Amino acid sequence: MSKEDSEKYSDFSNAEKQRNYITAEDFPEGPYGSPFRKNELIQGKSTPWHEGQRSYSNFNYEFKSLHQGTPRKEAGAHPTHDDPTESEQPPYSDL
Repeated sequence: MSKEDSEKYSDFSNAEKQRNYITAEDFPEGPYGSPFRKNELIQGKSTPWHEGQRSYSNFNYEFKSLHQGTPRKEAGAHPTHDDPTESEQPPYSDL
């Protein structure tokens, strides 16, 4: 077996992001705090969800591996949304 056969394939990080992150809509569930469509599924996705897919959040870090393990400095701030079971998030750990 050659070295090329033994290496695990990994796509470019921007291709992985396009596959795993769903583009956000402007107020998909109505105005902030509105009960409009409270019990309905998120619209704007026509295919089934796959493992690892999620939508973007405006309230976390873009480069999670850069901020992994760094606590927020303000008292009472929400967590950094990093995965507590993993110290790196491939393919973004290759900075």
